Amino acid sequence: MAHPYHHAESSARKYGGEPLEYLRLHEWLDASKSHMADFRHRALRHHSEGIFMLEALFGSTITLSTGRVLPVRFIGEQHVLEDLGRIPTVADWLGKIQPESWMLGRGKALAE
Repeated sequence: MAHPYHHAESSARKYGGEPLEYLRLHEWLDASKSHMADFRHRALRHHSEGIFMLEALFGSTITLSTGRVLPVRFIGEQHVLEDLGRIPTVADWLGKIQPESWMLGRGKALAE
């Protein structure tokens, strides 16, 4: 999937309703593309915690125009599964970071 709208179309096919009812959720998951326009953007939200963050921000459920009440978590899981084929953890992503010296936090001491 390349664009949040395509994920929204997929959600509508799977769960009913219209793509626009899902778009804001998929846009949030992919908003990190504005900072890193390649697959690495997914490290910020495409994991189990990102799905729970989606739920915390948008609520536990959405009510579709059809009247169906759908868990937001289902939509997040669908998005991540479509992009990655599985739902990784934050540790899965962070464990792949190659440490560099600046990451150790040995900056200047704060003024007292």
